[in-house]
Amino acid sequence: MPKYPLTTVTPKRNTSLREIDADAVVPASPPANGSGFLSFRYSSTVVSSQGGRTQVKAKRVSLEDGKLSSESFEGELDGRAHDDAVRRAQQQVLEDAAPLLRMLRWMLPSR
Repeated sequence: MPKYPLTTVTPKRNTSLREIDADAVVPASPPANGSGFLSFRYSSTVVSSQGGRTQVKAKRVSLEDGKLSSESFEGELDGRAHDDAVRRAQQQVLEDAAPLLRMLRWMLPSR
């Protein structure tokens, strides 16, 4: 005698409410709030220094509410602008890393 005996299976009932036409195409309705299911934003900024002048190139692209928009510009600044931007970026990285480094300080060898 098998451990798990077979039971009889009842046939599945057809519970369809109406017949569906296989050739019918049902268009998808747009969302009620007007926004698409896909949206994104992309931006990039390049700051470089060459010959005592600072060149800035920026680009922004976004797709929102089904509209694709793009902005870009190029400009030139005084040479000090690059140095100031680099100094501020380095300072921000150090300020952000300081709490993590303080937490890991116990792993360093003591003197």
